[in-house]
Amino acid sequence: MQYLLLIYSNESAAPDTASPQFIAGMKAYGEFTSEIKESKNFLGGNRLQSAATATAVRIRDGKTLLTDGPFAETTEQLGGYYLIEAANLDEALGIAARVPGAKWGTIEVRPVHPMQAPA
Repeated sequence: MQYLLLIYSNESAAPDTASPQFIAGMKAYGEFTSEIKESKNFLGGNRLQSAATATAVRIRDGKTLLTDGPFAETTEQLGGYYLIEAANLDEALGIAARVPGAKWGTIEVRPVHPMQAPA
């Protein structure tokens, strides 16, 4: 079964990209990604640009409404994701617990509902 691991953290509390803390975090992500690729759990994933680059799209009364910024005002923003294959929720949760960002943010685990091709 496929699961999406959504990586949330507080962007305003993130270390500078030249700091040893940031560099160590990126190294940890590289190692984690290599591990789940080797184990065949990895299906995809990406780091996202800042929430400030987001645009929310809504259709209301037939009109398209665009809002700059993230969908919701929260202390943690979606910063990236992994799409994984796991035998069950327990395995997916175990993998999520190894995501480096779980140490300073939140990893939301969501089962993927497969799309059915039209007949």
